[in-house]
Amino acid sequence: MNIILMGMPASGKTTVAGILCKALGAELVDTDALVVEKHGEINKIFEKFGEERFRDLESAAVEYASNKQDAVISTGGGCVLRKENVERLQKSGKIIFLRTSLNELLKRTEGDGARPLLKGEREERLKSLLAARTPLYESAADFTVDTDGLTPKGIVNKITEFLK
Repeated sequence: MNIILMGMPASGKTTVAGILCKALGAELVDTDALVVEKHGEINKIFEKFGEERFRDLESAAVEYASNKQDAVISTGGGCVLRKENVERLQKSGKIIFLRTSLNELLKRTEGDGARPLLKGEREERLKSLLAARTPLYESAADFTVDTDGLTPKGIVNKITEFLK
């Protein structure tokens, strides 16, 4: 069974996944890293080909990841936008939603130019993404961790308690 981390950009998925895979002795699979490894920087994909092309590449990475066994999978924040991604991941393991408040996301993304969907008016973009995606994350998740005020290790502790 895989453990799949979902949540907004900057919710801590990649950091938590790294700690969790060590704690569980599991393989780490990061869908954004898979896309970057095969196709280059996400920002450049967005600029050159647009979001739809990126979502296609992301879906291919999700398909690859969901075929793993006993892995910790860190997903891109938007993978939840495609129903087939969610269905694949739900069949492959337990989905953990790392819920993070707008204020915390604003703190974590300050000065971060690597996230293409947060270019421009960052607060408005985050508010909009949070409103659109939160119900999708909640309906996909087997378990939710409120990350505000928790260290990555604290988040991992909550996840491992849930898994027992």
